[in-house]
Amino acid sequence: MTAHFPRSRRALAVPAGMAMATALALLPNVSSAAEADATSLSYVVNVQHGHGPSPRVERAIAEAGGTMVTSYDQIGVIVVHSANPDFAKTLRTVPGVASAGNTRNAPLPAQSTTDVGTPKVLGAVEAAAVEAAEGQDPLQPLQWDLPAIKADKAHEESLGSRDVTVAVIDTGVDDTHPDLAPNFDRDASVNCVTGKPNTADGAWRPGPTESAHGTHVAGEIAAAKNGVGMTGVAPGVKVSGIKVSTTAGYFYTEAVVCGFVWAAEHGVDVTNNSYYTDPWYFNCKNDPDQRALVDAITRASRYAEKKGAVNVAAAGNENYDLAADEITDPVSPNDVTPSDRVIDPSKCLDVPTQLPGVVTVAATGAKGIKSSFSNHGLGVIDIAAPGGDSTRFQTPAPPATSGLILGTLPGGRWGYMAGTSMASPHVAGVAALIKSTHPKAPPALVKALLYAEADATPCTDPYDIDGDGKVDAVCEGSKNLNGFYGWGTADALDAVTK
Repeated sequence: MTAHFPRSRRALAVPAGMAMATALALLPNVSSAAEADATSLSYVVNVQHGHGPSPRVERAIAEAGGTMVTSYDQIGVIVVHSANPDFAKTLRTVPGVASAGNTRNAPLPAQSTTDVGTPKVLGAVEAAAVEAAEGQDPLQPLQWDLPAIKADKAHEESLGSRDVTVAVIDTGVDDTHPDLAPNFDRDASVNCVTGKPNTADGAWRPGPTESAHGTHVAGEIAAAKNGVGMTGVAPGVKVSGIKVSTTAGYFYTEAVVCGFVWAAEHGVDVTNNSYYTDPWYFNCKNDPDQRALVDAITRASRYAEKKGAVNVAAAGNENYDLAADEITDPVSPNDVTPSDRVIDPSKCLDVPTQLPGVVTVAATGAKGIKSSFSNHGLGVIDIAAPGGDSTRFQTPAPPATSGLILGTLPGGRWGYMAGTSMASPHVAGVAALIKSTHPKAPPALVKALLYAEADATPCTDPYDIDGDGKVDAVCEGSKNLNGFYGWGTADALDAVTK
């Protein structure tokens, strides 16, 4: 089965009364894109690790018509604006430059707002009808996803440590939400949209017309157990917001690099990455521009891990087999007119999902099997967790009423979304519980425990989720490691007891 969702990854949002078919395109914030003129593009120039630009490279940037925005000397990545269409090609000939490429195709100020759909907002009548048991937050009975990973049982043992912070690298987080304010880490929050940190108070928040995606993700991870609303997977840890998406919905390389480096330098223990880096769904390393983007973000994500962060990412919502010999990508580049291209997934990577060291998360629905839309692939998927699905395919047991995932929304609201974007924060929450239990554990050990403690989940075979008699996806591998569920389904209870 081909997943029939608009191809813009991230969360699948379901407006009231509509079938689950609207993909939420993580919209962002081009706040100071106006620094450049209407013909300028953004570039990354990668030089030697641990060094800033040499005088020779600085001179070459200027001579090629470039203006340096910032330099991440820790990883040797320079962010540059230039109106010269040959800028990257010219810089690639300069001694000391390892790679260089444009991070976008549309000029900096020229992004237009994209229709991204809206989450299904939880209504007051529906919320009032929920009967919570003693010790539960009011909306917890609607969260079928918590018992699916034994988080409800885990909370009887531990809520997680206040010394652990999970950074939501996303569309921004509304830290004024009553379920997020108690656990929000302001010091680890920032706006990275332009590729340069903006530390103004509240810069990490989404604007009034921007996507609720990041706020929803933050609630799934760490909504406080405070007698209000819902409960996160790790309701005792802290959560921060690192805003990296433009108001038009794009997650560009310079912003993602800034996000990882900021997390690394501010003591973050886990990062959640429910997006792919625009404008390419898959970045092909045989293309010099795309190779530069892979290089820059790989350096940044590895730096974050070196500094102690476990990086967790969503696998994507197209029902792709990421271990196949080839995939047809019809959406790239998504900031100009895209065209179909056939790519080799072993050479063209979904970034940061398929970068070395990143925990790649597939989604499951209320029946515990692969969500109809979730990407998969033996050797690519590391672990699975609840991401929701249409009730046509997977209906939860009462008292839950929706097969989607409940989360926090800006403005003190709650609502439903679905996607691997929702599965990833469940795993990030479990990783935070492991770090809480083992505070001195480095990222490699946290990941090893995450996989070892996962509940082995055998292949769903045959996988005919719509019941039409045709196989909708093929799962390869064993009970303990396969292409649908990786090492298994995340287990929050083991995270706090083992």
